[in-house]
Amino acid sequence: MTRTVLVTGAGGQVGREATVLFERAGWNVVAHAHGSLDIADRPSVLDAVSAAKPDWVLNLAAWNAVDLAETEEEAAFAVNAIAVRHLAEASERVGARLCHVSTDYVFDGTKDGPYVEWDRTNPRSAYGRSKEAGEREVPPDGLVVRTSWVCGRHGGNVVKTVLGLAADPDRTLAFVTDQVGCPTMAADLARHLLELVDGGHRGTFHVTNSGAVSWYEFVQEILEAGGHSRDRVRPILTSEMDPPRPAPRPANSVLDHRALRLSGLAEPRHFTEALAELVAQLA
Repeated sequence: MTRTVLVTGAGGQVGREATVLFERAGWNVVAHAHGSLDIADRPSVLDAVSAAKPDWVLNLAAWNAVDLAETEEEAAFAVNAIAVRHLAEASERVGARLCHVSTDYVFDGTKDGPYVEWDRTNPRSAYGRSKEAGEREVPPDGLVVRTSWVCGRHGGNVVKTVLGLAADPDRTLAFVTDQVGCPTMAADLARHLLELVDGGHRGTFHVTNSGAVSWYEFVQEILEAGGHSRDRVRPILTSEMDPPRPAPRPANSVLDHRALRLSGLAEPRHFTEALAELVAQLA
């Protein structure tokens, strides 16, 4: 019997990858980009889920404007928190399960070492608070998948930005050395989402590509993968950014894959391998 998944945020960089992968895996996919479903609109959500009667709802829609959220916190909460409540309610009405994608920003970044799924959350930004609130709305039989530093073929991201700037031979880049995390390629994240949903898992999982780097080191890897010199980027500190970012970033947002390991699931491959594939596709 064919299973159905309703995907929100299907027009985004992860949504487009997930839609293709689920279809290839034999799922019936009901894909909704923002233009066809505003998840902050409760009646629209109830109607869409009721019409599709899915087995799973995969929520990839989000307010990702991290800095803007500092001045428009309620708007961020409308999409990242109360909308998840609407999706949970709609899922319960039709007997579906909910998979919700969250972020490293739910942590404050002060831990000495990688964050595991059971570590206490303590967001420092409005965006992080809204995403933490959304996690609380996921039912006990649902899935919360935290990720970080997502880049892919579709939409805007740091890989595309760096490669575009590097096309100017006179351009020198500057990225911070005191923010460390795990890059995640959208296609790899989508593959692990499919594995978790397909296997009927529940609870909280961290899914990032393996390998922790600073933004400065990540940009070095992007430059090298694109055939440019690693010396095109210079290191700076967060305090030297001009202009400074309104929202605080976690200094340490490295996410450990403990729940994947303990569940007998493979950890994602190293980010450099996935990055090389992405850069080749973008070329």
